[in-house]
Amino acid sequence: MSKKSIYLLGILLTIIIGSILYWYMCCTVCYAESCDSSKQKTQKTSNEEVSKPKTKHPTSLPFSIKDTRGNLAYEINENFNFNTSGFSIRDSVSTSLNNGISMIREYLNSDENKRLNITGYYMNDENNNSAFPNLGLARANSVKNYMVSQNISSKLINTYGELNNDLVANKNNILYGPLKFDVFTRTDEALKSDETLKKACETIKESPLLIYFKTGQASINLTPEQRQKFADISKCVDKLGVIIQVTGHTDNTGNNDGNMKLGLDRANFIKTYLIKNGILSQNITVASEGQNTPISDNTTEEGRAKNRRIEITIN
Repeated sequence: MSKKSIYLLGILLTIIIGSILYWYMCCTVCYAESCDSSKQKTQKTSNEEVSKPKTKHPTSLPFSIKDTRGNLAYEINENFNFNTSGFSIRDSVSTSLNNGISMIREYLNSDENKRLNITGYYMNDENNNSAFPNLGLARANSVKNYMVSQNISSKLINTYGELNNDLVANKNNILYGPLKFDVFTRTDEALKSDETLKKACETIKESPLLIYFKTGQASINLTPEQRQKFADISKCVDKLGVIIQVTGHTDNTGNNDGNMKLGLDRANFIKTYLIKNGILSQNITVASEGQNTPISDNTTEEGRAKNRRIEITIN
């Protein structure tokens, strides 16, 4: 090989080795910085997406009812609506919804073993100002009462409450259709449940729901146990056709005539409260015993407080 060739080959090798070293020492670093920059941009975008609140669309459950063991099937994109923390039906009921209720009435009347279940939904963050254990049951009871007004017997309707935190109200705090409906056929087990209900109603007669009054009291705050007893009383009225008896009692402060009126005023106050919570007016009677039937000693403040009471029972 000539010196010239060797010289040219040396130049070529120098260029090749230089290019390799340049790529290794510069481009790799640049690539890494570019990659890191790309990663940072991606991570920033991802973080922005995570931090950006997701829009929740209001829940809208249709009025849908079906009997899997029969030929009833009806669904429309309308339903009974409620305010959040409310248990009274909003707005007027549409013609389409009333048509569905008419179909249910005819279907239930055509078979004595058919029954309707109404399940009302509620959320944990709602305030329950009803007398029922939860807002779901209170809502179901409101819908039941509407169906009773449309000539469906309350004996054919069962009501339940169920927690559903997936509900989303609209911007005006309205819940669209927080309910579920289904029709079923009674079995022999239902007869056993009827007997259980009768025993529970007899227990209420022996142990009425007691509400104690403070002077000037204008609101009712029930304990969980009292709410459950109220729900049981409501069921006894629906299934057995019994009447609620509300009786007012007082301590012996004042005169007998004045205390008879005070006891009646308190009984009517509770009647209004029961009506507000879905008990039909015709299913309630009121009376007063005034100071005549104390359950404790009127000579002590503690005893007088026990005597200022309302007894709610059934007969």
